[in-house]
Amino acid sequence: MRQTPGRSALACGLLLAGCLLTTAAGAQTGGEGLSPTLAKIKSSHVVHLGYRESSPPFSFLDQANRPIGYSLELCEAVVDEIGVEVDDPGLKIEYVKVTSDDRIPAVVQGKIDLECGSTTANAERARQVAFSPLMFVAGTKLMVPKASTISAPADLKGKTVVVTKGTTNEQAMHAVDKKLALGLNIVAAADHEQSYQMLVDGKADAFATDDILLYGLIARHKSQDKFRVTGDYLSYDPYGIMFPRAEPQLAAVVERTFRKLGTNHDLVPLYNKWFVSRLPTGEKLNVAISPQLEDAFKALDDSEGANN
Repeated sequence: MRQTPGRSALACGLLLAGCLLTTAAGAQTGGEGLSPTLAKIKSSHVVHLGYRESSPPFSFLDQANRPIGYSLELCEAVVDEIGVEVDDPGLKIEYVKVTSDDRIPAVVQGKIDLECGSTTANAERARQVAFSPLMFVAGTKLMVPKASTISAPADLKGKTVVVTKGTTNEQAMHAVDKKLALGLNIVAAADHEQSYQMLVDGKADAFATDDILLYGLIARHKSQDKFRVTGDYLSYDPYGIMFPRAEPQLAAVVERTFRKLGTNHDLVPLYNKWFVSRLPTGEKLNVAISPQLEDAFKALDDSEGANN
């Protein structure tokens, strides 16, 4: 049975995720007309969605190289609500590939309107971008070869660990290295697929990233007999959809989308579609929703008596 972060351990992370959204929206001041991003969308009739190539089941490519995933489906619901807000039900979607390293600049520079991947909401990032309500909770773990003796950070002493550049997992491993004086050789790859391949090629002793992404990569490559996920959580990572900050109207649209999905009881079935059922690409993760995420979804239900 896979571990899920405990309620007490995650309390601070969940609270932070909620505060990040509230603070970002509360610090914004409204103005007449549409906010900049919504005005741009209304003018161009296009919404640019940032996607990841190898973050299953959040955002990845199907057999026809089309972007699909849980995060993208949430973003597409936001696009529908944007269409209502700007009175344009025929908005087109253009998908823009982003990486862990360039996803935040892509939002800040207006190259994408929504980032639909597997991004952790934290205070540092909230100074640059805004986040949707909580959509998932993950944590940093290690993927190692089945025959490896590594089962905890202390076992990594002097070894090579691959991380994906620009992730909170990279920061977590540097923190662990410093705290335990492990003398790690921490190597950063461009994306999760390249990080995985370094482990396959024997160029790293472990791959550190969010546990759900590790399970997704193992399922996608059918490598359950070659690799395993091990160790305690080295970080707790609340995920959200990123979008430009200082735009209260856009923040309200995103919030409204999630509340509609929550009130219509669409969030748990959507989760099950991507994490429990078989994916369009054939894999099956079979990761049941955590009590923490289920509670977060219930909090978005605005129907009468839902939270009594």
